[in-house]
Amino acid sequence: MRCPYCSNDETQVVETRESDEGDVIRRRRRCLKCDKRFTTYERPEIALPAVVKKDGSRVDFDPAKLRGSMMLALRKRPVSTEQVDAALERIQDKLLASGLREVPSARLGELVMRELKRIDKVAYVRFASVYREFEDVNAFRQLIRDI
Repeated sequence: MRCPYCSNDETQVVETRESDEGDVIRRRRRCLKCDKRFTTYERPEIALPAVVKKDGSRVDFDPAKLRGSMMLALRKRPVSTEQVDAALERIQDKLLASGLREVPSARLGELVMRELKRIDKVAYVRFASVYREFEDVNAFRQLIRDI
């Protein structure tokens, strides 16, 4: 690890700690040249699949974009941040477990709708009405009946 102060390549690990959740390792290091100390963090790199849009283009999976879409549907609804975080975690876990390198946006939309249906029915209807692009009121009524 290169020293951020003097750019020396020789550093020594002085202390290592795991986070409470066990998903991050914190290391205190000391530069052998300038003797300054600094902290580094080690996290696992997770390779989520790319999203294939309707037009065939591919974009990287973006949890922030997914959160934004869900929060829009959940606007002014009594749902906690913890519930949203848990739903996003479940979606990401399903994507990772699939082992796919690419996932169609339709599949991602279905995962989001399943989670929204689980945590808030109104948000589910809001999201589905935009996502499924209903052509008429009857299709919308059918969705509400299904709930």
